[in-house]
Amino acid sequence: MNEKLLDYLCGAGYLTRERADEILTMCVPGKGARELLLENDDVPEEYIIEALSQIYQIPTVSLFSVRVPTDVRRQVKPELLRTHSVIPIARDPEDDGLLVVAVSDPLNMRARDVIAASCHCRVRVQLATSGEIMRAIDRNFGAGELQAAARQYTSSAQTLEAAGSIEEQTLREDVNTSPMVMLINSLVEQAVRQRASDIHIEPWADMVRVRFRIDGILYDRVSYEPQLLSAIVTRIKVLSGLYISEKRKPQDGQFSIEVDKLEYDIRVSTLPTVYGEKCVLRIQQKKSLNRDKRDLGMTEAESEQFDRLLSRTYGIILVTGPTGSGKSTTLYTALSSLNRESVNIVTVEDPVEASIPGVNQVQVNTKAELTFASALRSILRQDPDIIMIGEIRDAETAGIAIQASITGHLVFSTLHTNDTASSVTRLLDIGVESYLIADATTAIIAQRLVRRLCPACKRKRRMLPEEAAFLGVDPNGDDAWLWEPVGCQHCGNTGYFDRIGIYEIMEVTPKLRGLIAARAPTEALREAALSEGMHTLRESARNLVMEGVTSVGEMARVADDTSGGIIHATEAKSAE
Repeated sequence: MNEKLLDYLCGAGYLTRERADEILTMCVPGKGARELLLENDDVPEEYIIEALSQIYQIPTVSLFSVRVPTDVRRQVKPELLRTHSVIPIARDPEDDGLLVVAVSDPLNMRARDVIAASCHCRVRVQLATSGEIMRAIDRNFGAGELQAAARQYTSSAQTLEAAGSIEEQTLREDVNTSPMVMLINSLVEQAVRQRASDIHIEPWADMVRVRFRIDGILYDRVSYEPQLLSAIVTRIKVLSGLYISEKRKPQDGQFSIEVDKLEYDIRVSTLPTVYGEKCVLRIQQKKSLNRDKRDLGMTEAESEQFDRLLSRTYGIILVTGPTGSGKSTTLYTALSSLNRESVNIVTVEDPVEASIPGVNQVQVNTKAELTFASALRSILRQDPDIIMIGEIRDAETAGIAIQASITGHLVFSTLHTNDTASSVTRLLDIGVESYLIADATTAIIAQRLVRRLCPACKRKRRMLPEEAAFLGVDPNGDDAWLWEPVGCQHCGNTGYFDRIGIYEIMEVTPKLRGLIAARAPTEALREAALSEGMHTLRESARNLVMEGVTSVGEMARVADDTSGGIIHATEAKSAE
């Protein structure tokens, strides 16, 4: 099977012959070509499934909208499905005694046997990626698994109390079969598979509410009895190395977890509230920040402008926007594109969010008096060519960064401002001299993330009059159409799937440099930038609406502060 798989991938242009021969020499019993290809990120799993489908003449199947038959749901255990990467998907309409199942490995006879024995029927297999199978299991069984683990833990509460405090007992629960360990693991795994960026575990008087932030929006996922809060928080503290007995102060920690053969960093923050400690878990895949520039969502013109800015050898480039607007991804992408043998790149971050091979990354440590400013002073003695500062928070850091950019270094950093022009005002407010800002600043990039409409369920309709006015379109014209969210299995009934960046790039031209040095007001800077061709965030979002990439409600939510009426009108229309 190894040789057939590699030959197909080479013939399809997915793999070079040299790499295929190298993989073949690495194959050992228990780890074949498929496992090695996935482990080394040589080929996406979708291509491997395509190859196996052709080799074994087994059809592939999409699992986005699959619902396990009710009678089968009662007969199979989700843990067995996960173990064998298999899921029953439908009864054969021409043969009631036959069950169609999706598997990721056509040679895994054990997967077929498990379903056949559980459901007492014959099975026929189709192929899907292991990731699709795991997500389908989550959609069909996930909520029940979380509730089952909670019930199992609750039923053993008296035993736990007899054995000691809940904190002490949870601390000793290191085996994977303990209910609380299973609950936390399952919670994180389901969040990862649903593309969540954060998990919020919130205590209330009558329940513990769990919400996932997916594509920037929070959604309720499950709720538990309030008695489970202590055990849940304790288990998370054990994983992230926090003090279990400290409940009066906020704490921060982190741990790593592997989900579907990918490693994720989980940053944990606890906060005391009136009903107990709230936990927020931020999920970050280690490789997700290092993207190709083409994946940022910039238009062709913006991408060319971005490349031109990155070709500079000195000056400071600022990326602005609120938390969660994709600033770190933009900076990491820029650094990755500039990372080569001939340059010395050093960063100072709080925290270091992802590792970039070949880049020297420094973690801020306030307890050791290693701040942004102190680290930056030391970095300047390390002969850097390119410097990245996680965030400019004070006048001292800003001053050093600007001096570094003036003296021949290319500097990247972020600011928390709403748009490009107001970033200049922010630097002035923290005490940086206007002439230094004018001399040092190469460009300011403001950005947001808007949700993409789900391609599987979005629908087209005529614009409402208020929407047409908002977009500057003739309501009776041929282009007075837009796409709206609907909701389906593919997108988790949200109507949206994934996000895309919108950008406002203000390149500091001689005209703008003079205005900045003269401390011109924000509005004057914005008007000057617009006169020289800058596109605003609102214009970028509007273009995506007209192209059918996002909705007018999403544009109003992200890129316009005065459009609440548009959001309500759009939501009302979508609900009809």
